[in-house]
Amino acid sequence: MANVCREVVTLQLGHFSNYVGTHWWNLQDAALCYDPDSPSPPSELLSDVLFREGVTLGGQTTYTPRLITLDLKGSLSTLRQEGSLYETGKEVRTFTWEGEVMTHKESPPAKNSFLQDLDRLDEGQLLPEGDFSATQAQESKALSAGGIAMATVNASLERAQKRYSLEGSVRVWSDFLRVHLHPRSMMVINEYNHDGETNRLEAFGQGEALCRSATVLEQLEDRLHFFVEECDYLQGFQVLCDLQDGFSGLGSGVTELLHDSYGGRGIFTWGLAPVRHPDTSPVKDLYHLVNSALGLVSLSNHSSLFCPLTLKGGLGRCPAPPTSFPHLQFDSSLWYHSSAVLAAALDTMTVPYRQTQGGGPMWQLSDALAVSGRKVAAAYSALPFPMMLGTSLPDALSSYGDSLPWRPLSACGELGDGQSFGQSVTLRGVEAQSLVSALAPGTRPSTPLHTCGSGEEVLASFVWRHYPSTPVAVHWISSPCKLTPPFPQIFSPTLGVTGLLEPSPRAPQTAVGSVPVLSSLQSTPALHPCLTDLWRATSAQDPRRLASFLGAGTEQGDLQEALEDLRTLVQCYRGTLEPSPLGSSEDESD
Repeated sequence: MANVCREVVTLQLGHFSNYVGTHWWNLQDAALCYDPDSPSPPSELLSDVLFREGVTLGGQTTYTPRLITLDLKGSLSTLRQEGSLYETGKEVRTFTWEGEVMTHKESPPAKNSFLQDLDRLDEGQLLPEGDFSATQAQESKALSAGGIAMATVNASLERAQKRYSLEGSVRVWSDFLRVHLHPRSMMVINEYNHDGETNRLEAFGQGEALCRSATVLEQLEDRLHFFVEECDYLQGFQVLCDLQDGFSGLGSGVTELLHDSYGGRGIFTWGLAPVRHPDTSPVKDLYHLVNSALGLVSLSNHSSLFCPLTLKGGLGRCPAPPTSFPHLQFDSSLWYHSSAVLAAALDTMTVPYRQTQGGGPMWQLSDALAVSGRKVAAAYSALPFPMMLGTSLPDALSSYGDSLPWRPLSACGELGDGQSFGQSVTLRGVEAQSLVSALAPGTRPSTPLHTCGSGEEVLASFVWRHYPSTPVAVHWISSPCKLTPPFPQIFSPTLGVTGLLEPSPRAPQTAVGSVPVLSSLQSTPALHPCLTDLWRATSAQDPRRLASFLGAGTEQGDLQEALEDLRTLVQCYRGTLEPSPLGSSEDESD
């Protein structure tokens, strides 16, 4: 019996969310197998969960993301809002004047080297580097519509082995988008500007008002109905939403709409925040703080599960240093880099509800983590999972002793006291033969992990050792996180082309093509100090400093109510051994 495809509709709200989403969809596209006759084993992930099949006006088959993306005027650069899949190639005249007409055209934005190569491949041309044959060029030209063409594009980019250095040329997320989008996917909010000093979407109240406007609401509902109505077994929505600007208010309205209109479906919301905003100032930093508090409360209320996703060390006024990884060399303040790290981690954390075998729907995961009012979860990831070539999973995990391999991705650390309310752990990219220890007969196991008979048992035993009383769901797939251009090459020379640690440094011009990843999604008391810091920092602000913020649409009473809700949420994450940092008098008032 064939597996039922439980479809997911993705929404990306805001510019940084679209950065993360672009890397995310590039990763999904790199993992697709378009050839049904390929000798490769069947995919462990069901691509139809995220992608939809369609037909262009010319009768060509397309395979595009089931996606709705919202951004501001001026954010698309070279990308056309209606896309390029359904263009007719004929210019439509919209005037009847028969006299002389003078046309003035604005010069289009210049495309970087990666986008130029994609255009060449779409037109059936040869790449400047590599061995893209004339036959393959004809195939590319014949299949140039939608995702089907990407089979040839993927192969040609891999064969070319071209290293794109886009750090200086990426201005917006469309500068490194490699997949075609459906015309119903892109939605531009023309009331606000992406660039410039004026007419910016900076406050929570502005976003809330947008979602109440008839124009935005009608366009959004039209797109939702288009993607939802063609689903057979819709399991839910994954929402990527900017947390620190006005999109937090827009996301509040969008998740409330999803909650009211599609009851019973899962709503997984990821609150995105960059390490550094461009052109920041003390006033804008204050806006980012209050937007984070209001957005976290509202988005978690309307979602099945909410998870902050950021490399920042905290959401308050004085965050800890950004998260770093031992085998990555990246600039955390550069959106092109930080969004790639978050997208690779997100790709692994969402494996459970995209698996062909052994996974479960969204509601199952949210029910396991969002208990007793704890709808906020924390994300952790080991990217890449550090494993030496030729060793086993028990060897890699036992080398950590009493520490853990992953790093925080939700602005909160790891308490290390063995307390957690629930956890979902996913490992990908470790082959089956390396999951257990291959001990010779009569050899004494060096650790209990070396006695386990399966990879799931190894992983579960490792987690239970650190969290002895925590319910844990363990997921494993053998396929790694596959990396193809334009994912930035931010890996240390200690990693080989398959992302494993090797004794000899990798050649400078050799790209890492895939990496193993370990992730953990937790309902954890580690959120308590993070949420407390956010509550304290926001509550301490002088109302007079917030006059301009409140003038953008948020009432003083609404802010105070949200702070009370945040204070209540803080109490949900107190560990059994942890005193409240809010003070005894405040505990008594609760």
